[in-house]
Amino acid sequence: MVSSTGSCSDQPAARKVLSEGLMNQNPLVADEARRVAHHDEMKSQVDDDVNAKIAARTELTTTTEAKEMDKVAGQFRGKAIDEVAGKDREVRRARVLARVSQVIDYLFFVLYGLLGVRLVLTLIAARPGIGFVRVIRALTDPFYAMFNGIVASPSAGGFTLAVPILIALAAYGLLHFGIKGLLRLIAHRKTEI
Repeated sequence: MVSSTGSCSDQPAARKVLSEGLMNQNPLVADEARRVAHHDEMKSQVDDDVNAKIAARTELTTTTEAKEMDKVAGQFRGKAIDEVAGKDREVRRARVLARVSQVIDYLFFVLYGLLGVRLVLTLIAARPGIGFVRVIRALTDPFYAMFNGIVASPSAGGFTLAVPILIALAAYGLLHFGIKGLLRLIAHRKTEI
């Protein structure tokens, strides 16, 4: 029976008070109370005995058991070290590939910018003899040459839409996307299936 506060530590005291009050009235209740008290005492004694045996057993390991525990501990240590070393290599490889990816991004963005400037200069019909226009053409010609003349460039009122430059931008965008995907595959390769 639980006391009015609801704590379980008051149960033996409550049982004692209840059993003393009821023992005087009914001998069956008194026997039941004694049986419950004896059961609790035996249970506590068994718990203490089991805990003492467990504590004693852990202190008395045999040399064979100690060697086996050392062997297992060594295997776990070895696996942990291998795992850490593997993760370290993976992190270093990912860092190198991230740096390579950044350089590739930078180079492609410079190319996109130069081709974009060439497109704008072509759209506004900039004079080809001006130094800036010549520099932009010289820098982009190696990347634009294979696309030049692939399709006609429509003109209207002195403005020319250089469709080959747009095709070049799209092609280099796809190439950039493919290279980034390949680097991502290499950086995050899975060793487990």
